[in-house]
Amino acid sequence: MSGNTQRMLEVYLQEYEKLKDEQAQRIGFRDNLLYFTLGIFGAVISFAVSNKANYYALLVIPWVCLILGWTYLVNDEKITSIGRYIRLNLVEKIKEQTGNTDIESIFGWEIAHRNDHRRRRRKIEQLIIDQITFVFSGITALIAFWFLAPQPHWTTQVLCWIELVLLIGLGIEIVIYADLAKGR
Repeated sequence: MSGNTQRMLEVYLQEYEKLKDEQAQRIGFRDNLLYFTLGIFGAVISFAVSNKANYYALLVIPWVCLILGWTYLVNDEKITSIGRYIRLNLVEKIKEQTGNTDIESIFGWEIAHRNDHRRRRRKIEQLIIDQITFVFSGITALIAFWFLAPQPHWTTQVLCWIELVLLIGLGIEIVIYADLAKGR
């Protein structure tokens, strides 16, 4: 292996390490968003049901769902993109530098974990959990508000419809970005 080839291989391996570090950091942040979201739901619901005058607090939940749901989705997409880049681009660059034609021997885990026969089921289950957490719970808060609050002002009703449309949009985006594919 020539000196230039060795240097390029080192660069690619450093790139891999940095990408995996970023991916791990994003995974931790994304997963903690679920716990944080549930904590906020508990606090808001506790406040809202403590007094009839507080029912308007339920209108905070859809915004929490939208903001944290979008942040969750963006991080999840970056995690997926990093994995895709490693599998499709970085593996090819290393393959070119080393002359190794066995793709699965280069960062094999990046490909192997996507070939699990239960992957599709797990990804669908995760999609359902994401929809429940970030869309269904927001819509449930809106429905609860509509049933519990006295006749809200027309501006509040418009706000509710805006929240509903945005939640449906988030739900669609969550489905679009669900990575249900198997393999490389």
